[in-house]
Amino acid sequence: MDRKALISAEERRILEEQGVDVSLSLTILDDFNTGKAGTTPPVIPDGVPEIDGESIVDMRGTSEFDCSPEELERLGKNHPEAAACLNPSKGTVTLKQLYRAGLALLPRFAYGFLNGGSATSYGDEKKNRGFNSELFSLYENEFRDLADLSRGRPKGVTPAFLQPDGEKGPSYMEMKLRSLLVLMEKYRREFGSLPSRGIPFFQMTSVSNNDDVQKGLKEYETSPWLRALADRLGYPAFEGFTEIQPLITAFTHSDRGSQKDVFRNPEKDFPFIVLPGGHGQCFRVLRKSWQKLYDRGVRFISLGNIDNLGYTPDPAELALLALRDRPAGFDESFKTAVDVKGGILVNTADGGLNCVDLGVGISHKDADALEASGKKILFNCGSGLFKLGWLLENLDRIIQELPLRFSDQNKDAGHYSQAEQVTWEVIGMIDKPLIFAVDKYKRFLAAKILLENMMTSGLKLDDESFPGDGTEGDLKDTARRLHEGLKGLLPDIYGLELKEGRWSAS
Repeated sequence: MDRKALISAEERRILEEQGVDVSLSLTILDDFNTGKAGTTPPVIPDGVPEIDGESIVDMRGTSEFDCSPEELERLGKNHPEAAACLNPSKGTVTLKQLYRAGLALLPRFAYGFLNGGSATSYGDEKKNRGFNSELFSLYENEFRDLADLSRGRPKGVTPAFLQPDGEKGPSYMEMKLRSLLVLMEKYRREFGSLPSRGIPFFQMTSVSNNDDVQKGLKEYETSPWLRALADRLGYPAFEGFTEIQPLITAFTHSDRGSQKDVFRNPEKDFPFIVLPGGHGQCFRVLRKSWQKLYDRGVRFISLGNIDNLGYTPDPAELALLALRDRPAGFDESFKTAVDVKGGILVNTADGGLNCVDLGVGISHKDADALEASGKKILFNCGSGLFKLGWLLENLDRIIQELPLRFSDQNKDAGHYSQAEQVTWEVIGMIDKPLIFAVDKYKRFLAAKILLENMMTSGLKLDDESFPGDGTEGDLKDTARRLHEGLKGLLPDIYGLELKEGRWSAS
């Protein structure tokens, strides 16, 4: 069948007005119906990997790292400014040396975040109440205030944390951009001068939220959280690149047969359902920005979610990736009792590594059995570090081969299926990725719902009605650990000061 016949000229016009990439939608449909996509078999885990110091490096307390003469020589050829910061002793370098080498690499680094989501689920009462009804009752008044502020807006422009007095703090985007300025201030303290440019950022927004994101950025040019620090450095508040993720159509439900079509509901004036195609589309969408960055000398990039306050550039990780000359590296935190949804790192039958979802790729029972046997399970933090040259060389392959997952939906709008690509399944496509085993409470302070944001902020943590008694692994203990993690990040990573009970920019 002619692909164009599936969508009439008038339907195409209407869909494109809604921000739909019709050609991409039809390509996905073709690829599924011809067996090119959507039929990727599930990953069969072959156990969980051990921390070996080579492929998986424990970043929590390790003070020395192996450094061979060959690695140092190669680093010197590619990045002499970083190699000059390393002084190996008996085949090892210190964490402090790696951090300094990573600072030296910052002029060749760009920082990226996925900023495409609106805060609909984030502020959804049913989801938040379902997390813990007792905690919801304790937070209910503050929740309603924040939900009204956040609902339907890009999460990146909503408050990243609450002040100790309950007032709203800066937004996620302001915090991310401030962390880049703080790093350049550290660069100047270490090397005595500054490069001509600061660290650029790049982002993927969506058709539905880009206008609000751009409005927020315009306001941040004079933000008190950014302006004074930027002026001290002689930089603009930020420099960034934005690409917009298009929407795709929904497809017919599997109960309509093995061959799919574009979904239509004839009872609706607008018969289509249009959706984003998952954050894994970033490899397609961000190509232009990545090429621009490469052309101006950027050689390393990081990528992560906007709502994780623990996702900031780590110079030591950057230097270690360059020293080991690996294509990419990924943060994985040690699994805790509350990590019941998301991906874990596993060995695959072919000797590689991959990320599989708990409950889907591996059962909770099997994961529990591994933990009971003494295995340390690593939980995906949703952040990655890439050699940009390698990424550009492999983009076509990644775009084509990154698994496309179809899931059937049964909602008020009808029975349909949606297609999504998950960013972090790229781990399974990389030869010898470097895994950074990190502390969850320093590198993975993510908030998928508002209650997590309020817990991390320490809201009412000392209230006698706060659920739990603080024993290890319960909700109160988790909230305390999250809050301690935040209090560690705010002064060190974000350069904030606690004055008279409020965090402020210096």
